[in-house]
Amino acid sequence: MMQSIINISAKTQYYLELEEKYSAHNYHPLPVVLTRGEGVYVWDVEDKRYYDFLSGYSAVNQGHCHPAIVKAFIEQSQKLTLTSRAFHSDLLGDYAKFITGYFGYDKVLPMNTGVEAVETGIKLCRKWAYEVKGILPDKAIIIVCDGNFHGRTSTVISFSSDPDSKKNFGPYMPGFVSIPFNDMDALEKALSEKNIAGFLVEPIQGEAGVVVPDEGYLAKAKQLCEEANVLFIADEIQTGLCRTGKMLACDHENVRPDILLLGKALSGGMLPVSAVLADDEIMLTIKPGEHGSTYGGSPIGCKTAIAALTVLKEEKMADKAHAMGELLRDELIKLQSKHISWVRGKGLLNAIIIQHANKEAAWELCLQLKENGLLAKPTHGDKIRFAPPLVITKEQINECVAIINKSLVCLD
Repeated sequence: MMQSIINISAKTQYYLELEEKYSAHNYHPLPVVLTRGEGVYVWDVEDKRYYDFLSGYSAVNQGHCHPAIVKAFIEQSQKLTLTSRAFHSDLLGDYAKFITGYFGYDKVLPMNTGVEAVETGIKLCRKWAYEVKGILPDKAIIIVCDGNFHGRTSTVISFSSDPDSKKNFGPYMPGFVSIPFNDMDALEKALSEKNIAGFLVEPIQGEAGVVVPDEGYLAKAKQLCEEANVLFIADEIQTGLCRTGKMLACDHENVRPDILLLGKALSGGMLPVSAVLADDEIMLTIKPGEHGSTYGGSPIGCKTAIAALTVLKEEKMADKAHAMGELLRDELIKLQSKHISWVRGKGLLNAIIIQHANKEAAWELCLQLKENGLLAKPTHGDKIRFAPPLVITKEQINECVAIINKSLVCLD
């Protein structure tokens, strides 16, 4: 295999070394230092322009620095940013009414990061299990799926099957059972066990390499959960907000989660904003003082989220994701590259699987893509996620496929 040519200037090297010396080594980023972004593009410190094919792990679905979202953020930042929940703000009620109406739920519990939403969903599910379903204290079990990625808190890694996320971070939180993803028989068997409170699932497993379940899996899973009086908890933090060609990935099968978890693009990439949505029977089991967050529901978060959600609908980004995703997959398949063994995805959440004797081939290809003006990142060794902002055009998709085709030569 030809090695990718990596051009690193003195200016870029300065920033890389600074980060290496003073920042924890908990990531392995591509050797590129970004300084600004607009729409589907980002620029590095040398003013080289790239297509962003990661979108901040789908946090910038609306495109980098979307003018309407930036405007809302700036206006609120000059007025009132934070009150804490010790006091009311004039925006929390408006935001709560807006987002519950937007998704069709009784209540919202606002948080910040995606994993905070997951943790909140877990706590909420357990509270409901004890106070409504009648499971005995400390006996509630939540079903999860092998290959899941719901974040990296100590609770969430307790049910991870990724050794890098889990090794030497124990002891682990009990109360979870993991089953194969996209396996209805396994789910049905797990639901038959005692003390099952919830089923926590990503509609498409993103970090695992964009694993799309069989058609009908989500609808059948929801039906089985209803029959077992078990809460269906959808982690739509990456798959939601138009990324897969619908507002929610669950919408492809007309599934309404009992607990809906949102984050990432909920703020259009401006700041951490997440949300947990549920109806009163579930949400009102949590009483004052039992759960909270200093920044959750902040005025600036509320104002920004309203703008971010408004942009998604006004600019018909679900339709764009559907059309551009089909085009991207079709064009990648047409390349007929011997180094791509699989193209999969839904909407603009896609991945390719690299076929090569060298285990570092996907990383090498991403380095070459960088040199040619496109930024993507491998996941789980041989998979590369392709998830550009939803504002990408047909002409830009074709240009990006040409870059990918040109870069694949490095693997010959």
